[in-house]
Amino acid sequence: MRIVYHAENIIDAQLAKDVLEAESIPAFVSGAYLTGGVGQLPARDLITVMVPNMAVEQAQRILREAFPDRPPRTEWQARTVPA
Repeated sequence: MRIVYHAENIIDAQLAKDVLEAESIPAFVSGAYLTGGVGQLPARDLITVMVPNMAVEQAQRILREAFPDRPPRTEWQARTVPA
């Protein structure tokens, strides 16, 4: 799984997930429950949307089209998470 979207909040993450799933790309919201720890955790990059490795390029293209205001991710920001 790879992170393809850093969400501002849980609603933002769910919108991105819904956009991807509407295009038949399985997506997972990671960190949704970490927002309860704000104050004790750094308050950024807590909530992300992840997709399978084979769907990363397609997911990034779809998200760029769906959210054109968001700055593009650079390659160093992408992280691989063991399956």
